Amino acid sequence: QVQLVESGGGLVQAGGSPRLSCAASGRSFSAYAMGWFRQAPGKERAFVAFIRRSAGNIYYADSVKGRFTISRDNAKNTVYLQMNSLKPEDTATYYCAARIGGTSGSYWSPSWFDYWGQGTQVTVSS
Repeated sequence: QVQLVESGGGLVQAGGSPRLSCAASGRSFSAYAMGWFRQAPGKERAFVAFIRRSAGNIYYADSVKGRFTISRDNAKNTVYLQMNSLKPEDTATYYCAARIGGTSGSYWSPSWFDYWGQGTQVTVSS
């Protein structure tokens, strides 16, 4: 069983630049495809960013492209989401997710992922 633990959320001002972290307990983190999703109150879970196991391919939702950066440190079993120029509409619970096995798929869909973290709340004030 893979366990994912997000951290780094909290209350931030608009325009802030927090960095979220997701630490994985799995033995083969470098083989996991990793994604970030977010869910605002009353809304569906939405895709934010994706990074493949090799880190060679990265994808972002249009809503965050140019502001957010996903990266991974396989030696630390950690994936990051650097968030810049935060807006109030970025307020949500942010989740990391892992896909175990396979080489391709619908990375934008929550149903494609095998494991999820508990989420970390990010609240952006104006």
